[in-house]
Amino acid sequence: MKGQKTCPWAESGSLMKQYHDQEWGIPSKDDTYLFEMLNLEGAQAGLSWSTILNKREGYRQAFHHFDINRCAAMSDDDLEKILSTGEVVRHRLKINAVRKNAMAAQRAAKEFGSFSAYVWQFSDQKQIVNHWDEAGQVPAQNDMSVVISKDMKKRGFTFVGPVIIYSFLQAIGVYDDHLTTCPCHTDNRQPVSGME
Repeated sequence: MKGQKTCPWAESGSLMKQYHDQEWGIPSKDDTYLFEMLNLEGAQAGLSWSTILNKREGYRQAFHHFDINRCAAMSDDDLEKILSTGEVVRHRLKINAVRKNAMAAQRAAKEFGSFSAYVWQFSDQKQIVNHWDEAGQVPAQNDMSVVISKDMKKRGFTFVGPVIIYSFLQAIGVYDDHLTTCPCHTDNRQPVSGME
């Protein structure tokens, strides 16, 4: 496609560009990755995404690379230590949220077979490809993110408001919200051999 323009937010730094090009909007059904993105999106509340990306490795070190079972088993002392020494956003509720969310993810996995199966059921296990021409058209939340947010809160997840959940759905590829001019939009991507 001639004159392709990437999504404007991806041009704010090399980490943002790498994340945009290699992860954002690409469907993932890996429980650990979904759990990581849910918590990073929650940690972002009130901050910029670049701040979180810069601390991503710190989060992985602090939270056992987002292994759900290990995060669910963390003690109060473990969380206190992260609050005082971790290379993370030092916000008590956000740090405690990781353990709370891990326990809720375990319950969802038990009921649905995996955390991923729980999340993706809302879109019938399929990606929804949007066709936005301008950044201003992309919503901050929608009906689905409101429904999921409500369901997650009921299940004991925290930092899962409709705006956070919409960002999460974009991150894990339930939505492809790349602009139609972006080389990373589903319609513009080069097919990878051996992939669906």
